[in-house]
Amino acid sequence: MAAEIVNPRSDSDNSTESASDEPFDPAFALHRGGKMAVQATVPVRDKDDLSLAYTPGVAKVCSAIAERPELVHDYTWKSQVVAVVTDGTAVLGLGDIGPEASLPVMEGKAILFKQFGGVDAVPIALATTDTDEIVETVVRLAPSFGGVNLEDISAPRCFEIERKLQERLDIPVFHDDQHGTAVVTLAALRNAAKLTGRGLGDLRAVISGAGAAGVAIAKFLLEAGLGDVAVADRKGIVSRDRDDLTDVKRELAELTNRAGLSGSLETALAGADVFIGVSGGTVPEAAVASMAPNSFVFAMANPNPEVHPDVAHKYASVVATGRSDYPNQINNVLAFPGIFAGALQVRASRITEGMKIAAANALADVVGDQLAADYVIPSPFDERVAPAVTAAVAAAARAEGVARR
Repeated sequence: MAAEIVNPRSDSDNSTESASDEPFDPAFALHRGGKMAVQATVPVRDKDDLSLAYTPGVAKVCSAIAERPELVHDYTWKSQVVAVVTDGTAVLGLGDIGPEASLPVMEGKAILFKQFGGVDAVPIALATTDTDEIVETVVRLAPSFGGVNLEDISAPRCFEIERKLQERLDIPVFHDDQHGTAVVTLAALRNAAKLTGRGLGDLRAVISGAGAAGVAIAKFLLEAGLGDVAVADRKGIVSRDRDDLTDVKRELAELTNRAGLSGSLETALAGADVFIGVSGGTVPEAAVASMAPNSFVFAMANPNPEVHPDVAHKYASVVATGRSDYPNQINNVLAFPGIFAGALQVRASRITEGMKIAAANALADVVGDQLAADYVIPSPFDERVAPAVTAAVAAAARAEGVARR
């Protein structure tokens, strides 16, 4: 895949021209013809090159792989390419817009893989929302790929799809909306706690949103040692006394809310150390003011955070958002390129909790001695990020016995 954002087709005679009375829009201009292309890594200049790259030379390689299937990693692109798979049901802030409309986002994800992790990726938008059909389709496509990145698939189906795929495949399956967000959140939270002289175990967090990201963040933070976390959906705190919970939320209720809270998000925020927003909407200022001293507000909804930074800064020691125009951006691109690069490097069969925690720790450590209230997480453009995450994930995969080289 080409690493540069170059569109060789943009001036094609076959391109559809915009109406002359429409204002110029750089987003449409950049996307015309797509944002990526396949690029050869070997020359095909003459018949000798052709005979090696294709027939008859390719037959020798095919025969060798047929005899020893593991050679596919050495003689094809398999061990360096990821499938970016979606059904278009939960695309960014746009919701269920379908597979065709999701393609610009999937292309964008693919070029982020390449730009920030050196990993090739292929966008695959599926014309089905049926869980079993998605699983069967990806299983059949899997021989071409070294990993699968599930993207923008709505909850709760995304949980089942990921679980079923990982059970059937011996390559990493990673739902970035869940785990990528959780990894970056943990990294920022570790540094925020360090800045204020506390550990994760000293903190009680409240998460607004019980979708894919909210569920994954809650489980992951507890796995990493967080003191307690309550998760709130549209109907209030996810707790054992509710009789309207899905299977996923019932499991979440058993794992979270050790304080036994019930009622609204605002109730949970009283005295809380951390707010994590992955839901949208607006949190009343009075609820933010009720949080504990030296609190942290991670309001990650885009484009409008659940708590505006100007409000959050009145009460919180550390403020983070999902936006690039404020400090401390919680951006998945800090995690998924390096995580996959590390997993592919050692031909890992899966991505474990230990590998994700290693990624979060490595990401937090990049900040180092520069730690400050407006710098608890590095920039996506910090060139130290991907190598640090890649190395940490590869080492963790070896330590956990899921690496194959």
